[in-house]
Amino acid sequence: MKRILRIRVNGRWREDAVADNTLLIDYLREQLDLTGTKQGCDGGECGACTVLVDGRPRLACCTFAAAVEGRHVETIESQSQNGRLSPLQQAFHERLGAQCGFCTPGMIMAAEGLLRRNPNPGEAEIREALGGNLCRCTGYVKIIESVQAACATEGEAA
Repeated sequence: MKRILRIRVNGRWREDAVADNTLLIDYLREQLDLTGTKQGCDGGECGACTVLVDGRPRLACCTFAAAVEGRHVETIESQSQNGRLSPLQQAFHERLGAQCGFCTPGMIMAAEGLLRRNPNPGEAEIREALGGNLCRCTGYVKIIESVQAACATEGEAA
């Protein structure tokens, strides 16, 4: 069966016909061409597909598109504004938080969800928030430092 899905993606309302069994990751990548959300494990194990649903991190590979009917979904593409990186993206760039880059969109979205709830988290909170996001390239030191640097940057801007 197909349905008309009404959803707000990256600040814009959309209505699209989707099959009931369409996963959110497939809807984003295949129908909307938002390929920043990465398809990693296909089973909720790696966090590469993390997006924000109503401001909270959610795994797009384990979520049916129909389950987010009427809600606000944000992908990594929503983070930069007018060609400028967000403070979190900038910190990942400057602090070398992105190695190969595959996990980076999911890491940034999970970190963004945390920073919206707590703009000045401690290291343990950052580690917990990113606990579902796997990186095969690093020991996470640079990733944690990147999130901490973004907190300092946001604090200076306020």
